[in-house]
Amino acid sequence: MPDDAPDVRPAHDRDDLGRLDRHDGRWRLRFVRRLPHPPAKVFRALTEPEHLAAWFPADVIGDREAGAKLRFVFRDDEAPPIDGEMVAYDPPRLVEYRWGDEETLRFELAPDDGGRGTVLTFANGFDELGKAARDAAGWHACLDVLAVHLDGAEPPWSPQDRWGDVHPSYVAALGPEGATIGPPDGMAP
Repeated sequence: MPDDAPDVRPAHDRDDLGRLDRHDGRWRLRFVRRLPHPPAKVFRALTEPEHLAAWFPADVIGDREAGAKLRFVFRDDEAPPIDGEMVAYDPPRLVEYRWGDEETLRFELAPDDGGRGTVLTFANGFDELGKAARDAAGWHACLDVLAVHLDGAEPPWSPQDRWGDVHPSYVAALGPEGATIGPPDGMAP
């Protein structure tokens, strides 16, 4: 499959699923969400520790500036800490993290609805196709929690339950080669 191909895996029967494609020689999960909050508010939720704690799977320790070394520490010891870097930091339009040695997490924000809302585009770049369905379900759940957090509410479900709800759709959409790596500990298959 050529680099920068259009979305190569359809979103199956849900219109909020992320898409899988190839970009710069790597696999990329890409999610687009419309949020009824201005970009500055969404950017704070993507970068400030008190907001990240509500929806992101790890605490992000380090300076908020391009080139800064980061450490991602999982709150419940689900995994060992991951070292990373702040690749790009351009408030309130862009934040990009290097997550470990192999992955990137890129959040792009554009004003919507005259600046009262935001179009959030999240892309997760990685190399191993077999983890696509597992990770897509995880990021999907995180983005759902982010949306509820921005509304000032608590989700009516746990992130684990949301993961379980959407994972089968990702397995169906991405096919068996995108689902060779099973669920994380504590998540139902």
